[in-house]
Amino acid sequence: MPIHHTYIVEHLDPELGPWSELEYIAIARESGEAKATFVLSSLPDAFKVPEKLAQEPAFKAERRGVEEMYPEGNGKERVCLLDPAADKDLNPDDKGEFDVFLFGGILGDDPPRDRTSELRKKGFTGRRLGPVQMTTDTAVRVTRMVIEEQYTLGNIPYTDHPDLKFSEHESTQMPFRYVKDKDGKPIMPEGMVDLIKKDADKSIDDLF
Repeated sequence: MPIHHTYIVEHLDPELGPWSELEYIAIARESGEAKATFVLSSLPDAFKVPEKLAQEPAFKAERRGVEEMYPEGNGKERVCLLDPAADKDLNPDDKGEFDVFLFGGILGDDPPRDRTSELRKKGFTGRRLGPVQMTTDTAVRVTRMVIEEQYTLGNIPYTDHPDLKFSEHESTQMPFRYVKDKDGKPIMPEGMVDLIKKDADKSIDDLF
């Protein structure tokens, strides 16, 4: 019987910006295609799940925090925290070690804030995804490629800090690492390029 994996983002914020919404929809869609589950945990009571996200069959909204969902002695040892400060990289053999992969909220901050520190203090086993900052959907995508498709981190096709060109005179550089598609372009959520173009005069932080 195939192992069913769960990808959890501990959201940590009372609201959901347009950037994160597009990322979460992409994660839910890709999780469904991989026969996996995508969970947003620690959601406050006032949090409203966007309709498009709620319609994704692989998505689950969860008010509980991860430490309540997977307490000591009842599944906690099967949870892997994707942590930039971990001393070991994620590798294909981890498929046999973990069923749940945990991400500490908005990873795509520039400069990065250590949003994972609270989860680290709770004692979850950590793994790194490499030295370059990723967006949340990219971090989940890379994790899924390593675990489900058995890539090593070094064999995944990346593009770092790509330029998005909107016109002859208008472009912006993204301060993150992405997975490349077959045409060498960064894989981004549907609607993300339009959102970035529309809000090109805002800072990246305003979009989350």
